[in-house]
Amino acid sequence: MLILKALQHGAKHGFDIAVHIQTASDSLLPIEEGSLYPALRRMDAQKLIDGEWRTTPNGRRARYYGLTDARERRLAEAEASWNVFSQGIRAVNA
Repeated sequence: MLILKALQHGAKHGFDIAVHIQTASDSLLPIEEGSLYPALRRMDAQKLIDGEWRTTPNGRRARYYGLTDARERRLAEAEASWNVFSQGIRAVNA
């Protein structure tokens, strides 16, 4: 869900996705490369995102990811699942 949310603002390469999530969460959600890149490959295989090779502003070659039409449905499902999970956590802490 976090990756899909990060890509709502336009295509990004992996490092930019990680920085966006960490910045947007006030550093509460650091994203490790070991979990980010496998997730990106899975989402690409599921056709939730599209990847293409581009050159970054500093001249590096990087794979940029953007959203596909299928992501709307998947994002709604992920948000609903998160809401249920969050309710469960709040109930246990009450």
